[in-house]
Amino acid sequence: MSARDAIFASIRRSLGVTGSEGPRVFEGGSRLKEAPAGVVPKRGQGDVKARVETFKAEAERVQASVCEIESLADAPAEVARFLRYNNCPASVRMAADERLNAMPWRSATSLEILHGPSDGHDANAVTMAFAGIAETGTLALVSGPGNPTTLNFLPDNHIVVLRKGDVVADYESVFMRLRAAYGKGGAPRTLNFISGPSRSADIEQTLLLGAHGPRRLHIVIAG
Repeated sequence: MSARDAIFASIRRSLGVTGSEGPRVFEGGSRLKEAPAGVVPKRGQGDVKARVETFKAEAERVQASVCEIESLADAPAEVARFLRYNNCPASVRMAADERLNAMPWRSATSLEILHGPSDGHDANAVTMAFAGIAETGTLALVSGPGNPTTLNFLPDNHIVVLRKGDVVADYESVFMRLRAAYGKGGAPRTLNFISGPSRSADIEQTLLLGAHGPRRLHIVIAG
C-alpha cells in the first residue's frame, strides 16, 4: 500500500465509511461535473478569425515571428524560406508527428530532413503544436514518441506549425481539449507552454534572446 492509500484508508476508518457508498460516489461525481467555471479574460475570445488575429499580435509582442499559409502542404516551402531569409543552415530536425510526415517535404529540395530527438547540436527544429492560445500568444506543445521535448528547447531556431482551427481563446480551453483528446489517465507526460523565444534580462537588465533555449521562434499558422 502506498503512503497515499494509507492516508485515505485512515481517513475512511475514522469516518466509518468505505468510499464505495452509492450516495458518496454520486455526490463526489456531481461536484466534479457541476463545478462552476472560473473567471476567464475577455481577451482572446471570439470567432476563429478574431482568435488568430489576437494570437498573432500577442506572439509578435514577445518577439516571435508569425506567418500564415493556405494549407499544411505549404509548410515545407515556408520552412525553407524562413531558414534562407535568416541565413540558417538548410537542415532541420523534425518531429515524427504524423501530420508533419504527411507534408510534401520532398518539394523543398534545398532542405536536409533529420528525424528523432535532438542531442543539442541541431541548428533548426520543426514541431507541431497541440494548440495556440490567443490570450497570450502562447503555444501548447505535448510530448510523446512523435514529439520529443528536446526539439522544443535545444535547437537555436524553433519552427512550429499550428493549424488555424487549433487556436483557442484561453488556457482553460487547452485543458478541455487535452481531456477530450487523451481521456482519463492518457494525458501526455509533458505539456509545454511556450511564449516567444528564450530570453533573459538577468545581466544589467539587458534583454538577451536565446539565453536558455531557441533564439528564434517562428510560428506557421496553416488554415
